[in-house]
Amino acid sequence: MIRFVLTVLAGLLIAGAFWLFEGDLPADVVDARYTNEASAFLTTPDGARIHYRDQGARGGLPVVLVHGSNSSLHTWEGWVDELGDRYRIVTLDLPGHGLTGQVPSGDYSPDAMVHTVDAVASHVGLDDFVLGGNSMGGGVTWRYTLAHPKRVRAMVLVDSSPPPGFSREAPPDSEGDTPLGFTLLRSDAFRAVARYLDPGYLVAQGLRAAHYDDSGVDDALIARYRDLTLRAGSREAIMARFGAPRVETPAVDLSTLAQPTLILWGRHDTLIGVDVAEQFHAALPDSTLIVYEDLGHVPMEESPRRTAQDVRAFLEDLEL
Repeated sequence: MIRFVLTVLAGLLIAGAFWLFEGDLPADVVDARYTNEASAFLTTPDGARIHYRDQGARGGLPVVLVHGSNSSLHTWEGWVDELGDRYRIVTLDLPGHGLTGQVPSGDYSPDAMVHTVDAVASHVGLDDFVLGGNSMGGGVTWRYTLAHPKRVRAMVLVDSSPPPGFSREAPPDSEGDTPLGFTLLRSDAFRAVARYLDPGYLVAQGLRAAHYDDSGVDDALIARYRDLTLRAGSREAIMARFGAPRVETPAVDLSTLAQPTLILWGRHDTLIGVDVAEQFHAALPDSTLIVYEDLGHVPMEESPRRTAQDVRAFLEDLEL
């Protein structure tokens, strides 16, 4: 009987493994599916191939936008459509993300992300620009500005990762779900098998959790995030990034950043609560805070037109 039970359990585990297993998608197939006429690639000295887009009004004020964790430059396309008539919009896929994907160095640290932004900005000839980012990309934004304050004219922080020292209270929207994938990826046991699993369920659940109104999370959006995750090498990069040893980050003084800063936040962000937005607002000397009462963690993706209107007003003030 024991042998029989063990045999059945082994069979179920094998069947489950086959059911959950999903192989990589060839990089060239994914690249062909998610590039457009504006897509370009920069090969850095360490061999990384960085996907970026330089769109909009070439003579306009340049705005560089940085996506969040497990996302891609595609998350900004709504803003490109809304702002590109007047502003030059440069977006990029960070190492381990989008069509940049896995990089030879295996370095997915915050410093590597900052260096990547600098490489792209320099490559397209930008010395003075507005820099913005969502979530992890917001963290890249304030880190870059601390490192290169003379190059950044202004910042746009959208539900941004905070610096060390900020308190992180649980978001008040207790009825909202948090993206399950981020929780699981912190587990060594899950990362040991996640490289081989179909990410479809976690992708869909994470997107719905990041949007307060998940009616905009359609099959095409889920398919894009899933395909980019399955692009050859991307899952290894994700496991490396989440499995990297945590390094204690030294304290930073945001009060040294005199750049005008627009802080945009979704009230129903279940990942980074509005208390963080208020701390950014208090710490930055010249900041404006807008909280959207009906949006979540990715307001620029959930409501691109409304959020872009606020960005346009902010940029117009810079140009006065």
